[in-house]
Amino acid sequence: MFTFPLKALPQVVSWICFSALLVLAASPASAQTLTVLYSFAGPPDAAYPFGGLVRDAKGNLYGATAWGGTTNNGAVFAISKRGVEKVLYSFQGGTDGAYPSASLVRDKAGNLYGTTPFGGDSTSCSNGCGTIFQITPAGDESVLYRFTGGSDGSKPQAALILDRQGNLYGTTSEGGFFFWGTVFKLSPDGQLTTLYAFTGDIDGGGPMGALVRDSKGNLYGTTQFMGAQYAGTVFKVSKSGIETVLYSFAGGSDGEFPQTGVVRDKQGNLYGTTLTGGGSSGCSGSCGTVYKLAPDGTETVLYRFTGGTDGGNPVSGLILDKDGNLYGTTPIVGSNFGTVYEITTRGKYHTLYIFTGQADGAGPVGGVIRDTKGNLYGTVSVGGADGFGAVFKLTP
Repeated sequence: MFTFPLKALPQVVSWICFSALLVLAASPASAQTLTVLYSFAGPPDAAYPFGGLVRDAKGNLYGATAWGGTTNNGAVFAISKRGVEKVLYSFQGGTDGAYPSASLVRDKAGNLYGTTPFGGDSTSCSNGCGTIFQITPAGDESVLYRFTGGSDGSKPQAALILDRQGNLYGTTSEGGFFFWGTVFKLSPDGQLTTLYAFTGDIDGGGPMGALVRDSKGNLYGTTQFMGAQYAGTVFKVSKSGIETVLYSFAGGSDGEFPQTGVVRDKQGNLYGTTLTGGGSSGCSGSCGTVYKLAPDGTETVLYRFTGGTDGGNPVSGLILDKDGNLYGTTPIVGSNFGTVYEITTRGKYHTLYIFTGQADGAGPVGGVIRDTKGNLYGTVSVGGADGFGAVFKLTP
């Protein structure tokens, strides 16, 4: 077991002010009803979820927490639709990985897959270079890959995606040939292929978000740094590993430093968020944006956060429903304890819920998922009944 490396945490942590929970804040009335399904209790229970959730056909929810478990190195949990929680696996902080901070992906057999930014068995990185893991429905963990910090990359901080053949795709925020992170593919037999290594030049660097894949096998994502204007990029990587920069953020009104990946509609438009930029003076470095990127590379800012009741500095990605509505969350900003919001692809914005920092928790940094009835599910990273975060359901 090793000491938690706070300075090396995913950057989302820097946007969560734990002391803010001591401040009482009024929450404007909302048309949505929020139910806390479960409040984490801390070790040996799970604690502090930074990723989102995945849901099965029966309504059970699954996720990971960056702390908690029997050794306080993080945990994978399941919650029934009645709110009964079970810790499926507690990370030991060594070769099995440590501090999972991203959402999980689930296959048809019920196996869960995820990443840890720390742990593994490499000495090339302080506290390990990270892992890719599998958790079976019975709670058995297998490490599918341990990053070495070399050409394969290090510090995976994003969720994985899974294709029909069982291949996993993801990003590392560091490492690779040029030390600016990678896009990788992991085959079912455990063979990792670095599809692309970022150079930290106009191609971008430091990807933090998950990927999305089209029907031809092309991958789309973002880098938080570099690009033509040093403010991050949106990129495409082909099956053969050719990278194309689709857009370089300029900073200012168009946004900068995207922390999350993108979602893609049937027409090939991409939607995402930027941590800062947008032009508002309500937050340090301005409050961030929601943007649309057309197939021809034209960027449109759909919304610029103000840092008020609408929140700001989004560190979670978006989901897209069949009607063209986007949903996301914002973390703690000033006296705002976080929000859940809806925005149309034409830019009409609506705050669905504002967290109070009390029993409902604070800091929803993992985004939301949506069921067929329109209910939204997500996590708050802190607060709740015991202060260790919670899982919530938001009903229309």
